[in-house]
Amino acid sequence: MKEWEKWLDEIDLSLHDKQKEQFQRYYETLITWNEKMNLTGITDEKEVYEKHFYDSLLAACCYPFKNVRSLVDIGGGAGFPGVPLKICFPHMQLTVIDATKKRIQFLEHLVDHLSLENVNLLHMRAEDAARDERYRDSYDVAIARAVAKMPILAELCLPFVRKNGVWIALKGKAINEEAEMATPAIRALNGGEMDEHYFELPTEASDRHIYVVAKQNDTSCAYPRKPATIKKQPLG
Repeated sequence: MKEWEKWLDEIDLSLHDKQKEQFQRYYETLITWNEKMNLTGITDEKEVYEKHFYDSLLAACCYPFKNVRSLVDIGGGAGFPGVPLKICFPHMQLTVIDATKKRIQFLEHLVDHLSLENVNLLHMRAEDAARDERYRDSYDVAIARAVAKMPILAELCLPFVRKNGVWIALKGKAINEEAEMATPAIRALNGGEMDEHYFELPTEASDRHIYVVAKQNDTSCAYPRKPATIKKQPLG
C-alpha cells in the first residue's frame, strides 16, 4: 500500500512494519466479519484504507495524540476512529463504547488478532457509561465519528472528558449550521470554544470537517440526560 503510506507522509505520520501489518490484518478481519454482520458498506481495499483508516487518522492533524494518555471512542462500531489511532499511538489507553453486542464481539476478536494492549471494550450505552464514576470526567480525549448530530453528540461525549481535555468530532460534508446549534450544549456541558479543521480525502473531492472542543470544568451531575430526552430535546 505505497499510496497509503504517501498519504500518511503528507499528514506527518509514518508507520513501522508492525503497524503496517496491523492495518492489513485489520482490513482482512473487517472484510471477513462483514460477510456475517453489517460492519461497513465499504469493502474495496483502497477505499477502506482511505475512507476508514486515513479518515480516522486525520484527527491526529488536529490534536497532539503523542501526548494523549487516554482516549474514549463513543459509538465505536467497527473501531473507527479509535483503533486506527491506537495502532499509530500504541502508548494510549483506549476505551471503545458501543451499545451493539455484536460489534463489541468483533472488536474483541480484532483487538486480540492485532495484539493490541490496554484496550477496554464496553457493551453499554454512552449515556449510562458517562454516569459511571470510573469513566466520567476522566479521559484526555473523547472522540466520535458520524454518530449523531452535534448538539446530541456533545452531550454524549463531553461528560467523559477530564478538565482541560478535549472532545473531537469527525464529520463529513459541511455542517456549519449543525455546529452552530451545538454551542448552547457545549456551554451547558462546560466546553469551550470550537475549533474547526477542514480536509479532503486524497483521491476524491470529499469534505471532512473535524471539530475540537476543550473541556473547561467537570460536567454537571444533570448530564447526560436519559437517551429519549437527549434525542427529543437536544440542549439548545
